[in-house]
Amino acid sequence: MKIVFHGQNACSFVPGFAGLLSETHDIIQLPDSLVAEADRQAYAAADVIIGVQLTADMPVPSTLKLYQLPGAGYDGIDLAQVPEGAALCNCFGHDAAIAEYVMAALLLRHVPLADADQRLRKGDWAYRSGGVDALRTELGDQTIGLIGFGHIGKTVAARARAFGMKVIVTNRSTPQETDLFDRHYPLSALADLAGAADVIVNTLPFTPQTAGLVDAAVIGAMKPEGVIVNVGRGPVIDEKALYDALSEKRIGGAIIDTWYVYPDGSNPNPHPSVYPFHELDNVVMTPHMSGWTHGTVNRRRVAMAENINRLAAGKPLANTIRRG
Repeated sequence: MKIVFHGQNACSFVPGFAGLLSETHDIIQLPDSLVAEADRQAYAAADVIIGVQLTADMPVPSTLKLYQLPGAGYDGIDLAQVPEGAALCNCFGHDAAIAEYVMAALLLRHVPLADADQRLRKGDWAYRSGGVDALRTELGDQTIGLIGFGHIGKTVAARARAFGMKVIVTNRSTPQETDLFDRHYPLSALADLAGAADVIVNTLPFTPQTAGLVDAAVIGAMKPEGVIVNVGRGPVIDEKALYDALSEKRIGGAIIDTWYVYPDGSNPNPHPSVYPFHELDNVVMTPHMSGWTHGTVNRRRVAMAENINRLAAGKPLANTIRRG
């Protein structure tokens, strides 16, 4: 089969990929922009495409058997462009990395290592034990509210539990009873969860149903010192409502990894929002990096190769996305 890795993200998985396949296949790497005619022809002749973007201006491979996403989200895929008879599959493997990111970001709000280090290098012992002004808060005293209780949510919950945090969750369906959380809220009571938590973490993907789910009312229900973390998709949290709450200091802060504006061919280095989040001092901004680790890439590489092996052997594919 002809396997096309389309774009920089997908091509990151090529090293070592052929060694995981049960048969020999043609592996082709293509750039994000399919401008050259040779690239468009190679794309149109693919049996398998691994990529993160499929739009109406791309050639439609009549031979396509599998469109494989190298991640979980498929908001970059125009489902109508996936040929009839071709499978659309995603993969995961990023939950441990994202959970570590969330816990690291939250811990830094309670354990000011960088500031203490810089002060002591100047002879400033401000954080020394014994000083009343040096007392710190503890992460374990807080309640974390998880919006979504899938792969990421469950893994964050386990880490939070290990730190002694109280865990509350909301999800489209009621999860089975587990010791990973203390209370479940229906999505219709999202504002109640926001008001009960010290930290709320969005882990949901972007779909028509989740767009703007965390709106001004939900953000307005947060505690004045509450912190919001976004490791799901940017537009799940209303962009203007979030900026307004942060700029007016109505909530304690935000840790944002998934955004509203991303680089493209016309602007490779944009600010990640139409609003100036970068001017705010109560926001930690990172460039959609929370799940990007060696471990994530290795796990996804194995999962994608196994799906291609299943395809070649005529076996059912894993993580098929329903398109109707």
